[in-house]
Amino acid sequence: MENTNVSNPERWISVIGGTALAAYGLARRSIPGVLLAGIGGILAWRGATGRCPLYGALGISTADEKDEDRNVSVSYGRGIRVEESVTVNSSPEELYHFWRNFENLPRIMSHLQSVKVLDDKRSHWVAKGPIGTDAEWDAEIINEIPNELIGWRSVDGANVHNAGSVHFTRSGGNRGTDVKVVLRYDPPAGALGAAIAKLFGEDPARQVQEDLRAFALKYSDRERGRGTSFEEAR
Repeated sequence: MENTNVSNPERWISVIGGTALAAYGLARRSIPGVLLAGIGGILAWRGATGRCPLYGALGISTADEKDEDRNVSVSYGRGIRVEESVTVNSSPEELYHFWRNFENLPRIMSHLQSVKVLDDKRSHWVAKGPIGTDAEWDAEIINEIPNELIGWRSVDGANVHNAGSVHFTRSGGNRGTDVKVVLRYDPPAGALGAAIAKLFGEDPARQVQEDLRAFALKYSDRERGRGTSFEEAR
């Protein structure tokens, strides 16, 4: 279609998500609900026509992307980037081993429901999504430097394509370890889907920032003897 700038998988997600959002908004029978229904209608129109005014204004087009490329991870230069860091009162070695077992992450990351380690490289993740929905995907470790770096990305079947890394750098002055988390994700319906998710409080940057601060506080409490485990601190 002429002037189409949205890929076929993204169009299907827009139609389904927009229809659900419109129904949800209308069911609320309120002014905010009408606004949500309007946004849902725009999202459904976006999927039906394959045209996104926001993409057009930014000079973005996903219409020519190959499906198999989208199923690997986030294409270079695309997606939403989140970078947050915190200083934790512990050694890089201890923190690296804690994060290396991804099953520990739901204990400190509020948006994660579960992570199941499948083998030495692969794991299955389930995260909370907007409007009470869940997102799940398999991830694989693609880069690793013991006690310094762990990098991963989603693989086939993810309904939210994403990639991430966590970096451990010893702080000066015996202040512990600087932990930096970098995430890049491609939300359903692209940038528009990210904006809609924020309406429901699902803002990844804010979530990661708050989770890292809580993680640092829990570790500090544990070091001071005020807690014995992360489970008790949740």
